[in-house]
Amino acid sequence: MFNMELDINLIQFHLFQLGVAFLLSLPIAFNRELNNRGAGLRTFPLVSISSCAFMLVGMDVYAGSDAEARVMYGIITGMGFIGGGAIFKNHQGAQGTATAAGLWVTAAIGISVSYSRYEIAIILSLIGFLIFQFSKPFKKKDT
Repeated sequence: MFNMELDINLIQFHLFQLGVAFLLSLPIAFNRELNNRGAGLRTFPLVSISSCAFMLVGMDVYAGSDAEARVMYGIITGMGFIGGGAIFKNHQGAQGTATAAGLWVTAAIGISVSYSRYEIAIILSLIGFLIFQFSKPFKKKDT
């Protein structure tokens, strides 16, 4: 049988971490949602909290920085794969690259929060929001 002891302090800490990851993903998610872009309020927070959760579990279960690095590499690679699926090419060029980059940044927010590197997560959230807010996709002129 499993000896299951719940540490209330650890639960509160992890809930706090996941909450911060969720909140810091919202500026990017709201911007994407308001501009009717593909991924938005459901996708970006889920990416952030799941990346944070994977790292929290990895940090707790595996001993040593090498094992934690492998968990992080898995998240980074997985987000690259998911982002690659968001990119498609048509006669007008490639679309979805901003979505892919946004997903990757949001995963980095979650990873940063899991290591209590809030300064990095806040900067990524702010920069991600500003880039999506103030950049407009270029449209080809009809010739």
